Amino acid sequence: MVELDIRQVTPFERHGLIMKTWDNLKAGEILQITNDHDPKPLHYQFDAEYKGQFEWKYEQSGPKDWVVTIKRV
Repeated sequence: MVELDIRQVTPFERHGLIMKTWDNLKAGEILQITNDHDPKPLHYQFDAEYKGQFEWKYEQSGPKDWVVTIKRV
């Protein structure tokens, strides 16, 4: 599992870092993201760009932090 804590990453750099990390994963590998807000816009981006290629699961949903795991399928 690759873990990214993006709470301290500047907002304009977050999606680029996540996508670069995602592109390096192989099928079956998992990316875990910790964020300071609900990453729902990122989920929409994954749906648009990687439909059918990932599984998205909330491990923690606020109120301070959100943790999601995204598995490449």
